[in-house]
Amino acid sequence: MPRAKHLRGVGSKEQRQYEHIKASAQTSGRYGRRAKEVAARTVMKEHKAKGHPKGR
Repeated sequence: MPRAKHLRGVGSKEQRQYEHIKASAQTSGRYGRRAKEVAARTVMKEHKAKGHPKGR
């Protein structure tokens, strides 16, 4: 079974959040092909807002 792509610089909690947002967007058909991008940007936006440095 292939493993899901891990976002660089985020922890396991943020990785789960990414997978949840991506799955939700894909099932609803909300963003079309951009579901992965939107999920990644959302997670990274919150990651940076919490003050986490890049790569941690």
